[in-house]
Amino acid sequence: MMAKAPVKSLIFRLAIPTITAQLINALYNIVDRIYLGHIPGSGGMVLTGVGITFPIIMVITAFANLIGAGGAPLAAIQLGSKNKDKAEDILNQGFTCLILLSVVLTTIFLLIKKPLLFAFGASEVTYKYADEYISTYLFGTIFVQVCLGMNTFITAQGYSTFAMVTTIIGAVLNILLDPLFIFVFNLGARGAALATIISQFVSALWVMKFLLGKKTILKLNHRKFKITKTVMLPVLALGVSPFIMGATEAAINIVFNSTLQRTGGDAAVGTMTIITSIMSFCWMPLQGFGQGAQPVISFNFGARNKNRVSEAIKLIVIVCLIYSFTCSILLESFPAFFLSLFTNDKALITYAVPYTRIFFIGLGIFGAQMACQQIFMGLGEAKLSLILALLRKIILLIPLVFIFSSFWGVNGVFIAEPVSDITSALTAIILLTLNIRKIIERGPNT
Repeated sequence: MMAKAPVKSLIFRLAIPTITAQLINALYNIVDRIYLGHIPGSGGMVLTGVGITFPIIMVITAFANLIGAGGAPLAAIQLGSKNKDKAEDILNQGFTCLILLSVVLTTIFLLIKKPLLFAFGASEVTYKYADEYISTYLFGTIFVQVCLGMNTFITAQGYSTFAMVTTIIGAVLNILLDPLFIFVFNLGARGAALATIISQFVSALWVMKFLLGKKTILKLNHRKFKITKTVMLPVLALGVSPFIMGATEAAINIVFNSTLQRTGGDAAVGTMTIITSIMSFCWMPLQGFGQGAQPVISFNFGARNKNRVSEAIKLIVIVCLIYSFTCSILLESFPAFFLSLFTNDKALITYAVPYTRIFFIGLGIFGAQMACQQIFMGLGEAKLSLILALLRKIILLIPLVFIFSSFWGVNGVFIAEPVSDITSALTAIILLTLNIRKIIERGPNT
């Protein structure tokens, strides 16, 4: 299938399930906020408090991506090169790393959560809700690591529909359990977190069942759990890029919230919580499309099918740009509608509308940055992928937030986003244009 099926139909066949999975995965992040934002009386403050915990959640997710997004393309390249044993080593050692990471992350964040939450922008009013949510959520860290980190290896084998079901199971459970725990049991923020970790536990069981079953090409095997440098260093090198994307997303969230708390108070922080929720629902399908296309790129790159690799790359760039441009038009035209999905506070919606329009000006070209980064990862190009990951958040966005806010206050924080998005997208296009031909001609470093 990977070597002979028509490239366009193959990519969409693999990408539709991964896009669906990412959209559903986005529900993990935003369905809690939708329910919490509609709690009578205190919904706005509960939403703001839970929003303050997102940097911790993003870091946990980033570590899952470090192993999953770093290992899965390399495993697919090895399968394309007919090195099944090496691909299986990547899977098993990656699993060991995910378990170890979950223990370390849970322990560290439970110990330092209070000073972190205040540093992230919590006030005396919102800290209570932030603490209730994250204290419960952290006990599900191991489920997040296994579910997100290992599910990418299922997609890498071509079973994208099964990988999609992983997220469907968790998201549907989350949607059903949230109102039960939040409103019926009156657990508020703690109930939302409890619903999430139960859902992630069931999804993790589903992933394990597949990787221990008969269908999988790459199987979990305890004899291969021992970590070796030769296997894991390339995984970590490639995984650094998506890790930095997640970690810097956490960093920028901290910068956003702390700066907005200082310049605009809880209303500004609440606005950013909603806007970042909308943004995640926009970029996750882009990530899903890239993940669906990556096995096609990686397998054929490993098999040295140059024409199929080139065809796949062109399709990814075109589709991602069309999608991001469409999202930009909708958000610029109907901001109040999208804001109202997260809160019924009319004053907050009115306050947030102009900032929403500013924030999403650069979204139209953002698809190019996402496409290029996914392409470089599919080709095993860790350095170029890392450059793009560092550029958008670390080099551009975080400094721009501080610079622009010093001149324009709250407005400056929101202006920094489109400037960063446009600059990084143009840079990504230039890097792809300059490097892609020689990478394809050279072939994989195996």
